[in-house]
Amino acid sequence: MIDVTAEGEAAEGEALVGGMMNSGAVVRHGALVERPAPGTARALHAHLLALEEHGFDGAPTPVRLTADGREQLTFIPGDVALPPFPHWVMTETALTSVGDLLRRLHEASASIAVAPRVEWPRSLADPEGGTMLCHNDVCPENVVFRDGRAAALIDFDLAAPGRPLWDVAMTARYWVPLLDPASAAAFCPAGLDVPKRLRILADSYGLSPQERAELPAVIEQATASCRAFVADRVADGDPVYIQALAERDGWQRWDRVQGWLVAHRATLTAALLG
Repeated sequence: MIDVTAEGEAAEGEALVGGMMNSGAVVRHGALVERPAPGTARALHAHLLALEEHGFDGAPTPVRLTADGREQLTFIPGDVALPPFPHWVMTETALTSVGDLLRRLHEASASIAVAPRVEWPRSLADPEGGTMLCHNDVCPENVVFRDGRAAALIDFDLAAPGRPLWDVAMTARYWVPLLDPASAAAFCPAGLDVPKRLRILADSYGLSPQERAELPAVIEQATASCRAFVADRVADGDPVYIQALAERDGWQRWDRVQGWLVAHRATLTAALLG
């Protein structure tokens, strides 16, 4: 866990750890966080400000872009979990709060027009596209908790237009989690009831019966996109992803996950619709 609930003022230039996209490049300066600016930063900043205007308070507020290609946003106090994930972040209460936070994000985002002529990242984006900007990376490392409940989302770098159900599927992968037992054991506490947790997420988000029926197939599609994302990073020589792949059983792990999802499709569907 990263305890970012500072009792006093943080030291200047305090490095914030967590996540793989910007490993080692995120720094806190008091009430601000400075990090590499994504190529979509201007459009993202406009979207984050619009979220605030629509009553969503669960995201950082953009402050400015710097001349050296970085962005500054408000620091959000709270707790962020890192793998292997501790029990407190995998409770049913925590899971319910994540579904609720995602639904509130989507309710606000649905009222905000997606900026035109922006080259949104396609690596984890919904291949079917959409008219709403999705976060696409609601993993534990990108959720700030307070008192055991999800309070805010950070790191919108991979945001892109898509279906709300795609964002739910991506979120379910991390939070249920939708992994084979061997892979899950490396990240999460033992004894998690996967079908029950998938139903809890669907209930807390408020999926319709039609969306529940479609979700398992979208999860399989999202898992394939995540695998392709890792493959692209490895092919580009990204040392963080190369090391992570080597430490996590290589492509065999991805084969296990995808095989497990197919084998358990009926069980997951029954849990969602039962």
